[in-house]
Amino acid sequence: MKKYEILKKNKLYDNVHEYEIYAPLVAKNARPGQFIILRVDKDGERIPFTICGYDKKRGTIKILVQTLGYSTLKLSLKEEGDALEDFVGPLGIPTDLTKYENILLIGGGIGIAVIYPQVSFLHSIGKKVDVIIGARTRELLMYDEPIAKASKNLYMMTDDGSYGEKGFVTAKLEELLKTKTYDVVMTVGPVMMMKAVCDITKKANIKTIISMNSIMVDGTGMCGCCRVTVDGKTKYACVDGPEFDGHKVDFLEQRERGAYYKEQEQEAYCKLRKTLHQDHYC
Repeated sequence: MKKYEILKKNKLYDNVHEYEIYAPLVAKNARPGQFIILRVDKDGERIPFTICGYDKKRGTIKILVQTLGYSTLKLSLKEEGDALEDFVGPLGIPTDLTKYENILLIGGGIGIAVIYPQVSFLHSIGKKVDVIIGARTRELLMYDEPIAKASKNLYMMTDDGSYGEKGFVTAKLEELLKTKTYDVVMTVGPVMMMKAVCDITKKANIKTIISMNSIMVDGTGMCGCCRVTVDGKTKYACVDGPEFDGHKVDFLEQRERGAYYKEQEQEAYCKLRKTLHQDHYC
């Protein structure tokens, strides 16, 4: 096998693919909660993706990628048998929820891919957890079957009611807290979804962990691109995270920072689509 070869490429829905990459050294040391940084080709930018699965025996890493910009579009053009230029990791501090007994995991959209390995690992050490996952529609709700097998209770929410219950994950959280007690909540998803979860758990005095998939460049903390304000102090998602105490994160600042380069990204994305004669998207 080639270094960083794409062994499997699975289309989950319209613009989301699951990739299984041959990276034995990364897989050997990978743990839930960590991430990798890859480059599609020698001219590509460095982009981070959370590890959503790993097989130490086969030497493979799974990542989930939503095609939103220039670099993810270039990655989507790669097929099984192609190889990536770089695949660095595992990076970040692994998740450790082993000291807790009553655990609730909440995933929204692509964030479900981060929740999935947490559920699998906790199940492997004999811990059964409650899980809430949510998305806009049924088509966007991923990993529900394996999560159901590994969890104690799985609650599925869709904005349009096309699957599970209609509503947001926060509605189910508020409902559960009326009858259940949790030692810790971990939530991963859009920034404002995580903020909404944290607003609820803060009132209930429940420790809450969030995962920040920020803009990154070098992955060493030197460039400062992935900075996060936590309890009034500057932290870096690549070396101090990617997980932080959700009750101390400045979510509004993160929302603003996440939108800094949207205009430039869209311009580069459209140029590439026109090169590929797919300019009807722009």
